[in-house]
Amino acid sequence: MCTTNRYFTFDNRLKIDLPRLEKDWSFYSSGVREAILFDWERIRGQIPDRIAEIETEIEELQDALGREEDFEESFRLNHEISERASEINDLWLWYRTRPDL
Repeated sequence: MCTTNRYFTFDNRLKIDLPRLEKDWSFYSSGVREAILFDWERIRGQIPDRIAEIETEIEELQDALGREEDFEESFRLNHEISERASEINDLWLWYRTRPDL
């Protein structure tokens, strides 16, 4: 949980806190921006671990897909793999997001 949780909200899909700024970055005081950046750097540091978790899930799904003979279940597994890959893509985008002071 963030110390400045007023500026972050938990994203259930990505399983991390994401910025939730109600106004343009330049309208926040320097102290508030520093606090937000401090928390964001902590959150950003967790993103590679979250990506690794999802990659493990994808490997497990791919193993299950390789053994699956039912077409509908194969389709479902493929969909799950696609969803997890999309999460990884979104996490990398957030990882690269860094507002300036």
